[in-house]
Parts: sequence; structure tokens; C-alpha cells
Amino acid sequence: MTEATTAADREQDRPALPHWETVPEDLSAAIRRIKPALRARIEASGRSVAEIFAVVERRVAARVAEIEADRERGEGVWPVIDYADIANGTVTAAMLDKLRRRGCLVVRGHFDRERALGWDADIVEYVERNGFFENYRGPGDDFFGSVGSKPEIYPIYWSNAQMQARQSDRMARVQSFLNSLWKHESDGVRWFEPDRDALYPDRIRRRPPGTDSGGLGTHCDPGTLDLWMTEAYQRAFRHLFDGSVEEYDPWDAAHRTAGPQYPGSTMCSAFRTFQGWTALSDMDHDQGVLHTVPVPEAMAYLMLRPLLPDVPEDDMCGVTTNQVFPASEKWHPLLMEALTGIPDVKAGDSVWWHCDMIHSVAPVTDQQGWGNVMHIPAAPWCPRNEEYAASVRNAFVTGSSPADFPEEHYERDWTGRFTVDQLNESGRRGLGLDG
Repeated sequence: MTEATTAADREQDRPALPHWETVPEDLSAAIRRIKPALRARIEASGRSVAEIFAVVERRVAARVAEIEADRERGEGVWPVIDYADIANGTVTAAMLDKLRRRGCLVVRGHFDRERALGWDADIVEYVERNGFFENYRGPGDDFFGSVGSKPEIYPIYWSNAQMQARQSDRMARVQSFLNSLWKHESDGVRWFEPDRDALYPDRIRRRPPGTDSGGLGTHCDPGTLDLWMTEAYQRAFRHLFDGSVEEYDPWDAAHRTAGPQYPGSTMCSAFRTFQGWTALSDMDHDQGVLHTVPVPEAMAYLMLRPLLPDVPEDDMCGVTTNQVFPASEKWHPLLMEALTGIPDVKAGDSVWWHCDMIHSVAPVTDQQGWGNVMHIPAAPWCPRNEEYAASVRNAFVTGSSPADFPEEHYERDWTGRFTVDQLNESGRRGLGLDG
């Protein structure tokens, strides 16, 4: 019997799942309906929910033990790869294996340090020339309300510095390298184009010396209740719900690049293989930096945990719509053991983490040095990203805030904004202007 036939037979034998392609009117009722349906589907395989969860828990626990052993030996938990090795194709097999196991990466020397510092200075000149600080109206959403400094997150998208970095050959090479870690073809479908990225516009963080910042709690960003409740995501996480949990692969893009996502102030319309940022200043590891739970398989734990009997029947371990997907000591103590910060980085380095990965930003008091980054992900060309690109093109041309972000629109009448005639081939393709 072929693998395809086996999968088809398995699908036919399982109870169908209810699904909601838009946000259910009664979230509690929908949760109370989806949870027993998921349990029934799992149990139709002949295995209990507890047995399936135990498989995931053992797999995650083994990764956590590896991370703790690295710490005890004084070894770096985060993979660190020189940009030159990515560009020359000389990344070792051992480092690739570590990258797949950890799902996160620091790229040393992604850009020349002086160039990155120059971009930082250019951003300051751009916002000051256009009176940003005089006109700043405060955070446009609640997500970054805890960070403390004013402003820390600049809702700026179309500066020359950001666009030069997004469309640069060096960025494209790293994005292609990261995209290639994923399984992007299966069942006769090419889920995304690994060597073509959408120019997903995101914001800037500039945190000055002396800052007291509350940081951001542990969370992940691939979606919220839609991960259990929409048909595409039910298929994406099919192995968690049909008894074949050993086949679950956090690097499989199947069904993830076309489905809907429930709207909200923290949503991302694009499919990102990796979230990422490029450092515009040197940052020490103990100065309020990014932390992750470097276990890509942890998503399976997060998805199955609400089905266990100690979780209230109308609760998905705190996940709801219009908020980030939380991870916590209460529901996920094993995962929290692996929370690990980035090493020291220099301006021009870039930092990347798998799109499902739990992450946080540590608090800091009296920060030493600047903490400045441009958020630039790896978002390969796919149906979902092509659809979003249409709204991005309009925002770019008009200087508006992109649709995924609060409607602040600071740059509409700014001078010195990046223009269409400055786009190179990569930039035009990333905006869907060329095929």
C-alpha cells in the first residue's frame, strides 16, 4: 500500500472535524465543540489523547535535556553561522543538523557593521527630518504597551534603510537558505517558492541606553484559535490529530500557505518560515534581548496540551482571538525550562527563529548601550503572501502603515521615503510587481 493510499484511508476512517473559517460568534461554545471532536478523532486511531501527548512530551523532553546539557558544558545553545558560509555553501552538516534541531540562528556578519550603523543613523535622520517625535501619538496597539520606553517600537516601514536591507542580495541569500530547511513540496503541491521572498514590511525597534523596559512575555505568533478551528490548519497539524503523531514534522509547510487567519491586532497575514531581525547596534546577551524555546517540536505540545483533562472544557490554555498565543509555566512548565537568550550580537548580525517558536523579550533596567533592530522575516512567495502583497504595494506607494499593523500612517507625507524607482529586481518581485 502506498503512503498516499495509507493517508487517504486513514483520513476516511477518522471522524470529521467541525471547522470555522471565520471567528465563531460564541468562542466558548466553539471550544467546547472542537475539543471533544479532536479527542474523538485521535481516539479513532486506537490510541488515547494521553498516549499521543506522551509521545510528544518524550520528544520535547529529549530536546530540553540536550539544551540543558549544552548549558552545563558551557556550549552555545543558539546555532551561530557566518554569512560567508551561507553565501559560499560551506555550512557544515553538523551545523545544519543543529539548526534543524534548534530552529533558531544568529548570522554573523550578515551585513557589514559600518553599513548597519549607517542605516541606524539614516533612520534617525529620516524620523527627525519629518518630525516623528513631535507628532508621535503613543503605541497604536496593546501588544507593545508593556515595553516602557517612549517610543521603543517605531511604526515606520518605508525608510531607505529598511527597504535597502529587505531587497538586498545578502538578505535574499539568507532567506533562501532558511526557506530551504523546510519541506516545501508534497502531494504534488509546491507550497512556496524557496528562492523568492515577499517583502513583508515590519517595524523598527530603537531602545536607548538607560532604558527600563518591561519586555514581552513568552508567546508564539503563528495564529490563535484558528490553528485548531480552520480546515487548512487542521490539515497542517493532521498528524497530531489522526494518531500518526510520530510523523509530525515542524518543517513541513503543507497546508500552511493558503489558509485563512482570524483577524486581530497581533495577526500576521503572511506565512513566515522564520521571524527575524537585523541588528543596527551592538547588544549584549543580558540587556533585555530575545529569548526562545529552541525546540521546533514544541508546537505539538502547545496544540495537544488543551485536550488533557486538567484544562477546563472551554479553555485552550489561555489562547483566544485578538491576542498573542501565550505559553506559560502554568500549562507548559517543561517548555519554559528551555527558554534561552541570544548570544552577544554586533550591528550587522541577524537573528532568526522558526515561525512556530515560543519567544519573549527579557526585561531590562538601565540598559547599557542601544538596542536597535529592523524586523525582517523570511516570508517565501506563496498564495497567502501573494494575496497580502497587493495591500503591501498600495501601502508602499502611499506611505501608509501595512494592513497587518495599526492604522497610524505617519509616513504618508514624509520626505525621503523610499520610492518605486529605487526598487531592484528582488524588490519588485517581492512586491509582486514582476513575475
